[in-house]
Parts: sequence; C-alpha cells; structure tokens
Amino acid sequence: MSQIEFITILQNALILILQLAGPILLVGMIVGLVIGIFQSVTQIQEATLTFVPKILATILTIIFLAPWMVEIYLTSVNDLFSNLLTYIR
Repeated sequence: MSQIEFITILQNALILILQLAGPILLVGMIVGLVIGIFQSVTQIQEATLTFVPKILATILTIIFLAPWMVEIYLTSVNDLFSNLLTYIR
C-alpha cells in the first residue's frame, strides 16, 4: 500500500465520520442555542432545561436519519472491503 492510498483511506474515513456525526451534533447545537436564548430572554437559569430537549432532539435525529446513516456506512465499508486486496499489495 502506498502512502497516497493510505492517505485516501484516512481522508474517506474522516469524511464518513463528519457525514455520520455532523447532523446529530448540528441538531444538538441548534437546540442548545435556542434553549439558551430562551433562558436568557426569560431569565430562567435551570440546568436541566437544556439537557432534556437536547437528548430528545438527538434521539429523534438518530431515529429519523438511521436508514441514511446505515446506507452511507455500509457503502463505505463495502468499498473498503472490495478494494482490500488492492490495498494489501
């Protein structure tokens, strides 16, 4: 395996990580920002108020995007395993 192939595999892995984790983290960040603005406007400083909506939004995002995430993951793993003999040489 050459260095270029190795770097390409690592690059594809990092892109896959961003594709899988990005939407979940983005939803959590947006919900946290909205709740934070709500807390600032209403002057409610309850720590548990941000926790529950973020957890629910994250779980709903995972449930909603699970088929897409599994499809992308399996496609990537399939590509990796189909080229495994090429990488070993």
